[in-house]
Amino acid sequence: MADLIIKNAYILSMDPEAGDIENGIVVVEDGKIKEVGTSTECTAEKVIDAKGSVLMPGLVNTHCHAGMTIFRGYADDMQLQDWLENHIWPAEAKLTDDDIYAGTKLACLEMIRSGTIAFADMYIHENRVAQAVDEAGIRAALSYGMIDFGDKEKADKELEVGRAFVKEWNGKAGGRISTMYGPHAPNTCSRDFLIRVKEQAVKDGVKQHIHVLETEAELNYMKENFGMCSIHFLKGIDFWGTDVLAAHCVWLSDGDIKILAEYGVNISHNPNSNMKLASGICPVAKLIDAGANVCLGTDGCASNNNLDMFEEMRSAALLQKVSTMDPTALPARKVLEMATINGAKALGINSGMLKEGYNADMIIVDMNKAHLAPVYDVASHLVYAANGKDVSTTIVDGKVLMEDGKVLSMDEQEVIDTAIKASKDLLDRIGN
Repeated sequence: MADLIIKNAYILSMDPEAGDIENGIVVVEDGKIKEVGTSTECTAEKVIDAKGSVLMPGLVNTHCHAGMTIFRGYADDMQLQDWLENHIWPAEAKLTDDDIYAGTKLACLEMIRSGTIAFADMYIHENRVAQAVDEAGIRAALSYGMIDFGDKEKADKELEVGRAFVKEWNGKAGGRISTMYGPHAPNTCSRDFLIRVKEQAVKDGVKQHIHVLETEAELNYMKENFGMCSIHFLKGIDFWGTDVLAAHCVWLSDGDIKILAEYGVNISHNPNSNMKLASGICPVAKLIDAGANVCLGTDGCASNNNLDMFEEMRSAALLQKVSTMDPTALPARKVLEMATINGAKALGINSGMLKEGYNADMIIVDMNKAHLAPVYDVASHLVYAANGKDVSTTIVDGKVLMEDGKVLSMDEQEVIDTAIKASKDLLDRIGN
């Protein structure tokens, strides 16, 4: 007997061999997809009737600072340096383990509600992030964010904290948690430190997660101090590879794009955060044309304000169209690939498609809504008309974390109340 059967669904499999299936059935057993088709002889302990809904792979958020939900709306509409140096960094210095735990639980709740089944995180107090992920039931690739600013003593300490976290949590939560090394950026980490981090990551067999060319200020700093941009700088120290997840990648030349594609670097595009901070526009269409693996991320709630990957998909598509003045740039299906298949590839998880043998990480989207009627093209609707609130059911590792809009893996009100209390306590400590 199987564990779960979902029937009567419009299946958006994202599997190029199977395509879309009307009135489809998916069978789940031991956390994996056992069957995808139009009928089955299996029976299951639990059956979900998804009539009038789309069953699709869950979304993958490839760049996030989950604990920053605690800063949602804290410092909006500011210049980046003012925002960072006078507001975010001083506030982060006051954060406690409990703040990060509360903020991450809130982030996991929001992601489960809006159809995200996995995320890549880079932040501080990462042990409590991992604890929150474990309890929430979601997947995550977690990294401790490391900065040394050229200080050898600080570099030694940061790498030790990062190494301890990688070893403690990699493969935990039944395999739902993987770990990465998280050097913050080329302009906040020294050359020697980045070399050491890369060597340690290769030795430990884990990926690296780094911010790259998010701003023009970083581009100018690297050119002034090293005579080259971040892309060439990192190439020069053999940092690039398929094991690297590079967030933002806004200020790229055509030569940079060629390098990223050649080395198989995974690029996390964060359109809403980039727009809000006026950082610029990532040349996604050019990257994809070059063969690069481009995926999507939200960034943290301090620079985005929500973690809705449906909003991210819509913004990504529209931003490429207006920036290239080409309405055919980044069509809906391509954006869906970025949010599912490409994201799963970047994190190294066997998800992103509804296919036999893949992780049972999927969501049900209720299409019986005024803003979703009528339906001519399902993929188009999911990108241009739907939002995270249309997700009715979220399933990770074969376990139903939310069903018919009710979150089952945590006490929703308790999570919200705890995060609000943590934010008030934080403000008291900041004296703001």
